[in-house]
Amino acid sequence: MFRRGWRNERGAVAVEFALVFPILIVVLIGIIEYGSVFNAQLLVTGAAREAAREMAVTGDVGQAQSAALGAAEGLAPALTAGEVSIDASGCSAGADITVTVSYPKPFLTGMFGTSIPLTATATRRCFG
Repeated sequence: MFRRGWRNERGAVAVEFALVFPILIVVLIGIIEYGSVFNAQLLVTGAAREAAREMAVTGDVGQAQSAALGAAEGLAPALTAGEVSIDASGCSAGADITVTVSYPKPFLTGMFGTSIPLTATATRRCFG
């Protein structure tokens, strides 16, 4: 009696798996994409922070952009100098310097769109 009942449900597990598997794949890809975007946001924030610190210490825009590019080495595609905006209205003692980094982060799979804009801003007081 038990064997006959089990024979009727032989493919039930395979059907259930086939229904749940696409959802699991989408969740897995979403987790990977989120981790990638979160990592890129941390790198962009670090790049803005390093550029603001370098600008506050040296007052040199070129060195500040180099510091930002060095801090964001892990980004793919790489951060460019055009994506680093430095408000260099004068870095005299006591004045504030603001650095904004805008980076279009491409998605790994393209499943959720082509890219997401990431922005980070850092402000430091100039040492003079």
